[in-house]
Amino acid sequence: MREALLYERTNNDGVHCFLCRHRCKIDSGKTGICCVRKNYDGTLRTLVYDKIVSTNIDPIEKKPLFHFWPGTASFSIATVGCNFQCSFCQNHSISQMPREQGRVIGEPYSPEEIAEMAVRNLCKTVSYTYTEPTIYYEFAKDTMKAAHDRGLLNVWVTNGYMTPEMLEDAKGLIDAANVDLKAFNDHFYLHYCRARLDGVLDSLKIMKSMGIWIEVTTLLIPTLNDNLEELARLAHFIKSNLGSETPWHVSRFYPRYKEQGIPPTEVEMLRSVRALGMDAGLEFVYTGNVPGEEGEKTLCPECSNPVIERIGYRLKTRTREGGDCPDCGHRIPGHGM
Repeated sequence: MREALLYERTNNDGVHCFLCRHRCKIDSGKTGICCVRKNYDGTLRTLVYDKIVSTNIDPIEKKPLFHFWPGTASFSIATVGCNFQCSFCQNHSISQMPREQGRVIGEPYSPEEIAEMAVRNLCKTVSYTYTEPTIYYEFAKDTMKAAHDRGLLNVWVTNGYMTPEMLEDAKGLIDAANVDLKAFNDHFYLHYCRARLDGVLDSLKIMKSMGIWIEVTTLLIPTLNDNLEELARLAHFIKSNLGSETPWHVSRFYPRYKEQGIPPTEVEMLRSVRALGMDAGLEFVYTGNVPGEEGEKTLCPECSNPVIERIGYRLKTRTREGGDCPDCGHRIPGHGM
């Protein structure tokens, strides 16, 4: 068990963790909210340093990232655990395992082995995903360094609840992030995720200032976070704080975990929210989890012609080398376009 980063000792063998915005104060023998960082007599240790529960080769579009090296493969890893408790989590069997089962499982891999497997499988990036990468930051940090050493890029798929201290510690290592902005009201975050909205908004602004390529995802859950006025405010936040070029993915909900009684999102609702986002001035709003939808295409914001067409994770690109629209020459924002 590796000693954790980003904590300080307090009185009576307690510790104060400042890896994520919960900033847990942890007594000796106890774990933090994530259930994978434990205080051993005044020393905070990570329980998941080299315990990898999932390794997969994914299309980068699955993250989803549509403007970061589209059409390439990403080597994806995760450990168990999460600092959120989302009642609609699609990966709850691993994210909530330490909390609900008291188990920490995984296969031993070194950061160098992860980077080597990514190279061997012709991946452009390593993605830290499926659960929350913040809670396995020690392993992620070492792996990000190994990945950069091998010419790979690093992608975080995250709830955005890391502290400014963690982001500062990771400066130069995270190249792109898809951040879940799950709703635009604090009640939703408190009741359904056991977290707070402001921390996520602050992290998004910090990541933008650090030059990390950001795309935002909102899972539209009927009756819980699909109020159009609220979603308009969310779109305005993205445009005002992250830029009109920031892609916003609005994804279809399917019943999961503790929210089995809620029906899937109506496709027409996704279309309405996509239109709302574009009316708010966002250049790229995508609909997710509905293969074949018009909202999967990347349209040139200047001439409105498609520059990348997608069906699920399969795509056809028309951009010129350098990412210019082939019809009008407008530069399409992103990396590797």
